[in-house]
Amino acid sequence: MRKVHIGADHAGFDLKEKIKLLLSDKFEVLDYGTYSGDSVDYPDYAHPVADAVEKHEGDFGILICGSANGVAMAANKHKQIRAAICWLPEIAELARLHNNANIVCIPARFVSTEMAEQIVQTFMSTSFEGGRHEKRVNKIGCL
Repeated sequence: MRKVHIGADHAGFDLKEKIKLLLSDKFEVLDYGTYSGDSVDYPDYAHPVADAVEKHEGDFGILICGSANGVAMAANKHKQIRAAICWLPEIAELARLHNNANIVCIPARFVSTEMAEQIVQTFMSTSFEGGRHEKRVNKIGCL
């Protein structure tokens, strides 16, 4: 069974729980927290998800916070991570097709549950196009 790593701060907690249910019959979903709506610090959840994805311990990562900016910034500090903020399925598709994104970051305060589910489904079902995009993606990481 394919593995997906997921994490969220307090603003993303409810949406994380809904996405876990969506994925649970097709994926092994590894939940890195948070486990309630109590205020927490988003890097405490973004870094473990990014570590796991960077170590190829699963297929993808999903991070959720209020704006998705905080979790994306934290995750993108990891050399092999390409975390993309996605608020529409079309953005998620391009993040995979052109950027080979391996973590989708969802802004919980700005998307509906239905939209978030579409974003995740699109992200998970889209493959990297390669070709002309390969050399560009290879230039993303710092030496």
